Amino acid sequence: MKARVHVTLKTGVLDPQGKAIEHALSQLGYQDVNEVRTGKVIELQVTESDPEKARAEVDRMCRELLANTVIENYDIELSA
Repeated sequence: MKARVHVTLKTGVLDPQGKAIEHALSQLGYQDVNEVRTGKVIELQVTESDPEKARAEVDRMCRELLANTVIENYDIELSA
């Protein structure tokens, strides 16, 4: 089973990389961009075939290593 984890900063947490991208886009003439937030995508191949068990396993991975839950949110997508 394939798992895709989207990790993003929580609202209110400063995103310096997002601000730098926002500034660069503005300099390139893209004036309609108000706010840029960055994140990361982590793709995992897990051997668990039961979707509920796979989601629970990936959720544990996120809480233990893949995301800093103090400042980041994460979302899990599963596919066969």
